[in-house]
Amino acid sequence: MNGGSDMTLAFELEALKELASPETVFEDARGWTEYIGVVSEKPTYVVTNFTRKNRIRQDFFSGPRGKAESLEGVKGQFDTDRYVFVGSSDDDKQLADDVGWEYLAVEDAAEAADWILATNVESEDDDPEPVRDDWP
Repeated sequence: MNGGSDMTLAFELEALKELASPETVFEDARGWTEYIGVVSEKPTYVVTNFTRKNRIRQDFFSGPRGKAESLEGVKGQFDTDRYVFVGSSDDDKQLADDVGWEYLAVEDAAEAADWILATNVESEDDDPEPVRDDWP
């Protein structure tokens, strides 16, 4: 992505789940952002479980607060030139506008940064055993 590294990047949890490899996304984004984290309306343990499972090290998270309060708090705590919120809905876009963050749809972010969306990953058959044709 372009725009320099003096940026704070926040992912909405549901948008992050739309990416094939959230861990790789965070590793890549650390190369061109100053601070990166996850915000969500979900309880703290949901975000924590997801980030641990995916080995994501974040600089901030929403905790028990809602997304709007979290984004406002992050903006007050981290001084960067840009604040970018990656989301996946019209509500996320409206939220970014309301709190003074730039909005980027997860699909656009993925395209710009060469990240793979989970919907673009080919899945193998979940058939645990091959079908046998040699039975009478």
